[in-house]
Amino acid sequence: MSDFITIALAKGRLADETFGLLEALGIDCSEPRNPGRQLVLYDRANSIRFILVKPSDVPTYVDHGVADLGVVGKDTLLEAGRPLYEVLDLGFGRCRLCVAGYPSQTASIRHATFRVATKYPSIARNYWEAQGKPIEIIELHGSVELGPVIGLSDVILDIVESGSTLRANGLVVLEEVCEVSAQLVCNRVSLKTKRERIQWLIDGMERQLAERERRSPQ
Repeated sequence: MSDFITIALAKGRLADETFGLLEALGIDCSEPRNPGRQLVLYDRANSIRFILVKPSDVPTYVDHGVADLGVVGKDTLLEAGRPLYEVLDLGFGRCRLCVAGYPSQTASIRHATFRVATKYPSIARNYWEAQGKPIEIIELHGSVELGPVIGLSDVILDIVESGSTLRANGLVVLEEVCEVSAQLVCNRVSLKTKRERIQWLIDGMERQLAERERRSPQ
C-alpha cells in the first residue's frame, strides 16, 4: 500500500486530539476511534492507514518507514533519540520534564554523585553528562515518585503535570529539564517521496491549531 499515508498513534488523549484535527480536514477516523482488537485501521477513501502502537514504539515505526507520520510526546522522542523530522508542535498534552525530590536535596545534586530514579535513562544520562555530573540511574516504569520516598533514589526525573502527586509525597520540583507536548513527526524518506500529500496534512493540521487558538478565550 505504497500509495497510502500511514500514521502511527498510541491510544489515548494524543490520538483523540489528533483524530479531531484530521476529521476537520475531511478524514474519516471512525475506524481508529473504535478499533476493537484491530491494530491497523483505514480511511480508504482518502488513502490513510492508521496503526495503533505503544507510545514508546511510535518513533521506531516512523524511523523504519513502516509509518510515514506519527504523533508522540516530546519526552518519548528525546528518549528514543531517532533521526526523525519534527514537523509540527501540536501543543496538546503539554507538561514538563523535571527533576524532583525533597527540598533538602537541592545542594546534593549540585555537588555529589547521586541516584536518579526514572523511566527516561537516556535523557537522564545526557542531561547530567552535559553538566559533567556523575549519577547512578535506577530505571523504573511506574510510581517513580516512590524512589526518594523509600530511599531507592535521591531524586527522580519524570513528567510533571499538576504536581499534585509530588506534593502528596512531600516532593518538589528541583530543576526543569524541558517542556513537553505532542509532536507530529515524519519519516525522512517519506517527506521526499510523499511530500505533496504529507505537506497537505501538515498545513491542514497547522491551520486547525491556529483556528483553535483564535477561538480560545484569552
